Amino acid sequence: MRCYRVGGAVRDRLLGCSLQDCDWVVVGATEQEMLALGFKRVGADFPVFLHPRTREEYALARTERKSGSGYKGFTAHASPDVTLEEDLLRRDLTINAMAEDEQGAIIDPYGGQRDLAARVLRHVSPAFVEDPLRVLRVARFAARFAFTVAPETMALMRRMSDGGELDTLVPERVWSELQRALAEPHPEHFIMVLRDCGALRVLLPWLDCLFGVPQPAAYHPEIDTGEHILLVLREAAAAGAATPVRFAALVHDLGKGTTPREQWPRHVGHEERGVALIRELAARYEPPRAYLELALLAARLHGVCHRALELRPGTILDLFEQLDALRRPERFLQFLEVCELDYRGRGWSQRSEYPQARYLSELRELIAKVDISDLVAAGTSGERIAAAMRERRLEILVAATGRRSG
Repeated sequence: MRCYRVGGAVRDRLLGCSLQDCDWVVVGATEQEMLALGFKRVGADFPVFLHPRTREEYALARTERKSGSGYKGFTAHASPDVTLEEDLLRRDLTINAMAEDEQGAIIDPYGGQRDLAARVLRHVSPAFVEDPLRVLRVARFAARFAFTVAPETMALMRRMSDGGELDTLVPERVWSELQRALAEPHPEHFIMVLRDCGALRVLLPWLDCLFGVPQPAAYHPEIDTGEHILLVLREAAAAGAATPVRFAALVHDLGKGTTPREQWPRHVGHEERGVALIRELAARYEPPRAYLELALLAARLHGVCHRALELRPGTILDLFEQLDALRRPERFLQFLEVCELDYRGRGWSQRSEYPQARYLSELRELIAKVDISDLVAAGTSGERIAAAMRERRLEILVAATGRRSG
């Protein structure tokens, strides 16, 4: 029996990254031998065991072959006769198909170290095509490391996209990969790789159609709406934005993809069209409620936020009420973050300030001080309380902005 550290743990050590989970492959052992050593079996489909002390995963060396559709459409063959090289051959990318023995020696039969040095993502074998989820995994690794995809691997992914293999993917797994990719250091690379291989058109057509759609150069020096989305994602990652914020930033301009060509580069009404498209996307992939709510608010109201410095107090109060800003302060701040990322993610020659966020935050803090108990003490009661609260908040906004209520 021989044990080897494999996959991401080996890759990340060679890259100098901090190690997270550590997986092991066991060569020359049977299930009975593992159980006799105190390992606990946890894999329902594959022979995977937990180490009795470290709780790390140990899998018997195995080969796999396609036996059906979807993620579970594989038959595993685990045997003491399966070699380490055979086990590594079934993996997706060369950088994930390396092993390390207990003395620290690297076993690299498929050129993973070479591709790490060249910052290239390359498939290990033609069996790559048997799992369409690997297209998304390649894009996600591009988002993590900002690596390029080898030409032959990109050609293979393009063939899979064009051939309908991606249609078999379970929506939950697509969402999982998207969510994880958004949290990576370079989420824009995820979108770029999917677009280059044709997968974006299949899986996220609402985003794919943004590329090539122009916007007014005065407000969007980058002009292309798809390029704008990539810039916004880059800004989101640089700012360390939370994943729900990154998702809202990704989809905030979907409505521009349905603007009639004769109206270009203007996009009147794209906000409400975008809301409808986000609901379509959510119907397919079912993102968490917090993601969806923030995305819908950002799509509908980001233009109002951009005009905050010009708004009358009554319009500002309407905005706060639509955002439920007083009861949901954390989401309100996330909304402001999405709007600021939208503004920064443009082809400006210099980084511009976005005073709207601070302005609205300060106004919200002012009206949050209105206490219902003061109104009650002054004799306000019943149905009149809500109207009186709004009146008092409006008075505060008029005084703070120096504008009429409107």
